[in-house]
Amino acid sequence: MAPGCAPVGSVWVFFCILILCLQRGRAFGETRDTEFTFILPAGRVECFYQKATRNSTIEVEYQVIAGAGMDVDFTIAHPEGFRLVSDFRKSDGIHTIETTADGDYEICFDNSRMSEKMVFFEVITEGLLQDTAVEDWTDVVQPEELVDLKLDDIRDSMDGVHRRLERSMQMQVMLRAFEARDRNVQEDNLSRVTFWSSLNVLVMVSVALVQVYLLRSLFNDKRKVRT
Repeated sequence: MAPGCAPVGSVWVFFCILILCLQRGRAFGETRDTEFTFILPAGRVECFYQKATRNSTIEVEYQVIAGAGMDVDFTIAHPEGFRLVSDFRKSDGIHTIETTADGDYEICFDNSRMSEKMVFFEVITEGLLQDTAVEDWTDVVQPEELVDLKLDDIRDSMDGVHRRLERSMQMQVMLRAFEARDRNVQEDNLSRVTFWSSLNVLVMVSVALVQVYLLRSLFNDKRKVRT
């Protein structure tokens, strides 16, 4: 072998890994993540529509982060009109459905209370991966040219890392929603404590002034005494 020349097997391995990474990137692009926060007025129903194809998955996670009662009614409907998921008077929830038809799936939030709510929800759509597109690298090189490097293991590791990263991002988003809800609850409690504390102080001061006035009136006798 001439000095400075790379082994042919190593070049083929690098080329295979590059092809695999590009194919994995195209496969990862099939997952879509949408986040939205909105105000749900009292007595109103707000619906959103998510387009999906057959044999894919839709995951919806919602959280009520502000408003009296901290609960809403939640439904997911099939493109043909029948309900797939129903929640009643809940503050949070997570649902995953398998799509059986192409079309727009309806996601609705119903606020039957007398006060508006702030709602956060996240929609994750993921299609099934096509194995034929991923396995195209086997047509490029022969098995003996892999130099004992198992590209299937590399692909599985990349899939695992990608899934964990996506799940970490989802958990971070939901933790921010939980933090926002807890902050709103604490601010509401602080307002209530401040109001009732001020009212109690005002009542105590008023009672003290009335007592002082009554005591002074008992010892303040303006009648004239004859000597």
